[in-house]
Amino acid sequence: MRIALKFAYDGRKFHGYARQPQLKTVEGEIIKTLVKHGFIEDTKESCVKSASRTDKGVSALSNVIAFNTDSSKEHIFQELKDDLTDILVYGIKDVEPDFYPRYAKWRTYRYYLKKNKNLEIDKVLSATASFAGEYNFSNFARIEEFKDPVRTIDNIIVTDQDDFLIIDFYAQTFLWNQVRKIVSAIQKMGVGKIEKEQIIEALHNPNKKVDFGLAPAEPLILRDAVYDFEFECDKKLMDSLEDFEKNIVSSF
Repeated sequence: MRIALKFAYDGRKFHGYARQPQLKTVEGEIIKTLVKHGFIEDTKESCVKSASRTDKGVSALSNVIAFNTDSSKEHIFQELKDDLTDILVYGIKDVEPDFYPRYAKWRTYRYYLKKNKNLEIDKVLSATASFAGEYNFSNFARIEEFKDPVRTIDNIIVTDQDDFLIIDFYAQTFLWNQVRKIVSAIQKMGVGKIEKEQIIEALHNPNKKVDFGLAPAEPLILRDAVYDFEFECDKKLMDSLEDFEKNIVSSF
């Protein structure tokens, strides 16, 4: 039987998502708890796979991990809810044997861009609009070997809220550091350090290398990973996600 879990975490409390020896990571804590309760014995044998490997400092309201097990989903759900203190497990689902959570229908990342007197909102909106669509994002991501740098961002929505401009990115897949590098370029244009033409040039001429920097990790949140099915969720815990996000944002 293959099980998928949906969960949230405050990235400030971990050294990133992916397992690392001797360091507290999100994936490491989940796997350690699954092994502790006998739900899995070996990550390879259980085919443990995750939706997104967020960087150190990046939080999530809806990441997903899947694994093979002989234990009931009810038992797994209860033990993980009780045992994981810094990870909020709120959804579970029996999935197909070949389910791989990285193949989501789409994902949403949210960035909280702090406003200041030098940040011009009109310029931010203009810069943001440049990134919607299909492009080679070599100048706006950390490209891993053999990774295709071409991606499609389906939509970007900017909301003006209190001290922040909230930027929501919608796409099926994202490259490593893609959102943070895009936000850095947006912020630089917003304060007048670069012009829109430089962004357009970098998008349309990916072989001409340019680096607009990397925005901080902490204001970035993976808000959702969506599939063809609905998770069975604890309503009370789901209702707490809004406060969970507010608590993260309060530290920015």
